[in-house]
Amino acid sequence: MKVLICGIDGYLGWPLALHLDKLGHEVVGMDAGWRRIWVQSVLGQSIIPIRSWKVRQDHTRFSMIHAELLHKIDSILQFYKPDAIVHLAEQPSAPFSMIDSKNAELTQHNNVIGTLAMLFAINKHCRHTHLLKIGTMGEYGTPDCVIPEAGPHEFPRQPGSFYHVSKVCDSVNIEFACRSWGLRSTDVMQGVVYGTRTDEIMEDPKNNATRFDVDECFGTVINRFCAQAVIKMPLTVYGTGQQIRGFLPLKDSIQCLTIALENPPNEGEYRVFNQFEEVYSIRSLAAIIELNARNIGLDVETQFLDNPRVEADSHKYSPRHQKLFDLGYKPTNNLRQEIEDILTDLLPHKKRIESIRLALFPKTRWRAK
Repeated sequence: MKVLICGIDGYLGWPLALHLDKLGHEVVGMDAGWRRIWVQSVLGQSIIPIRSWKVRQDHTRFSMIHAELLHKIDSILQFYKPDAIVHLAEQPSAPFSMIDSKNAELTQHNNVIGTLAMLFAINKHCRHTHLLKIGTMGEYGTPDCVIPEAGPHEFPRQPGSFYHVSKVCDSVNIEFACRSWGLRSTDVMQGVVYGTRTDEIMEDPKNNATRFDVDECFGTVINRFCAQAVIKMPLTVYGTGQQIRGFLPLKDSIQCLTIALENPPNEGEYRVFNQFEEVYSIRSLAAIIELNARNIGLDVETQFLDNPRVEADSHKYSPRHQKLFDLGYKPTNNLRQEIEDILTDLLPHKKRIESIRLALFPKTRWRAK
């Protein structure tokens, strides 16, 4: 299968490319390098050092194209006509989208207009192609009911940031394109992904490592807590920490995306997968990470901060996530072991975390004080 990965230089794109290449699929990657620039703009950096774009490009067996999706997707699809596209080329941070109007506009334009350009290019050049778009469980919000694996016209959305709004717009546009043009798509509503390791990364950690962000914008909660623990900084919990979310390890995310690619939808089919393994409150995650950190000699504590976001502090959370299990998904590891691995991998980079310490504190607020 020929797979185009848009956003190959990112946290998910790089290990997915390594995995698919190892399985024998023909991988083509494209990226404009914006993730590296955006992280630097909020004074962050990948705590685990990663290779430059050129080194990656020169030392891989698959093709890597440095290109802006919005401007080049038409010519790339005309030339390659892939069997599947994994769409990861979006601005992925809720706080980043809430900093100011410039960032909100950037997020919406990059994500919504970029996806529209992709849909038109697919319809023009390769209508057989399976579009695998990475969405987010955050599209649903936290409704007081069971959340099905359902499209935007079957179950209401309650996005919690301008980033999440952009993902809802993507879902609506993709569903419409499938229904109107007969395209095929899988919309993956992904939980919070955490971790540093996959089998392919561990084969050559120096060259195959994927990025690991911990700043307040791009560092997801487990990654951020683990980085704080390594430098003995309090784990910063927003509000009471009773917010509940779905989580899965990096290696399981790669497994699920591979399963979705190898089991494509039918022509004209728009399907939704809720992709997560376990559900935790933020408070319980902090307690687990505190315990793991103490087991290796890191004395840390939890600090409860005023929540900078507008979100339900206490809520029901009951999403379904059966479809990927039906296709063969098998969880590979438990949360505590993954956290132990993350802490182990971060300890050698303590100085890199210290150097961006201030970027770990929340500065972006949904409402001005």
